[in-house]
Amino acid sequence: MKRGLRVVFLGTGTSQGVPVIGCTCDVCTSPDPRNHRARPSIWIDLGGRHLVIDTPAEFRLQAIRFRLPRLDALLYTHAHADHIFGIDDIRRYNQMQREAIPLYASRETLAALRQAAGYIFDYTNENWALPKAIPRELDGPFELFGTTIEPLLVWHGSMPVTAYRIGRMAYVTDCSRIPAETMERLRALDLLILDALRYRPHPTHFSIPEALEVIEELKPKQALLTHLCHEVDHAAAEAGLPPHVRLAYDGLSVTVDD
Repeated sequence: MKRGLRVVFLGTGTSQGVPVIGCTCDVCTSPDPRNHRARPSIWIDLGGRHLVIDTPAEFRLQAIRFRLPRLDALLYTHAHADHIFGIDDIRRYNQMQREAIPLYASRETLAALRQAAGYIFDYTNENWALPKAIPRELDGPFELFGTTIEPLLVWHGSMPVTAYRIGRMAYVTDCSRIPAETMERLRALDLLILDALRYRPHPTHFSIPEALEVIEELKPKQALLTHLCHEVDHAAAEAGLPPHVRLAYDGLSVTVDD
C-alpha cells in the first residue's frame, strides 16, 4: 500500500512577505486571505514524521497557526535571511522532544548557519531551553523515515541553492536557472512546487511566464507556484493558469503518493 506524503505550505511569500510594510496596493490591502503571504517554508508529513524545509522569521507563528506537532528533521535550501532567521524557534521542539534535531544543508549553507547561529550546534549541552541541531552535510540522496530525499542543484542568480526531490514531489524555490542534470530528475513528477516571483522578469527568480515554460517542459501532473510577491493577486493570476497549475497559499495542504 502506498503511503501518502502531505505537504503544508507554511509560507508562500517573497523576502518581504505580503502585505509589504507601508504598501497600500490592491494586493497588500486585499481581504482575500490567499494574498496574505508569510516568508517561504513548507512542512512535510511523512506518515507521522515531520520535516520542515527552511525556517523564516515567522517560523514560530507559522508553527502555531498550522499546528506543527513535532519537528523530526530540518532541511535548508540556502542561507538567505528569509529562509533561516527563524531557526532559534526550533528550541520549543527540542524542549518537547528532549532531543537534538537533524539539520540537512549544503556545506555553504551550514557554514552560514554556523556564522549566524552557531550556538544551535552545541547539541551536547542538555539544557533543553536552548535550540539544538545536528548538522548533516548534504552529499547526494539519503534516506529519511523510509523515504528517499534527493538534493538537487539550482541557481538563484549566481548563488547555488538546494532543491529537494522527495518521493514523487519536488520543492524548487529561489531559482532562476535549473541545470540540465537537475531537469532530468524533475521530469513527470506528481507534484512540482516552483518559484514564480511575479510577471516581470527578475535576475534571480523565475517570473510566472518563465515558471510556466519550465512546467511545460517537465510535465508534472500538478504544479504549484510559490515565493510570490505583492504584484501577484491570487484570484486574478489563477484565472490565467493552465488547469494543472495553481498558486500555492499559506495553509494549503496537498497529499501525493510517497
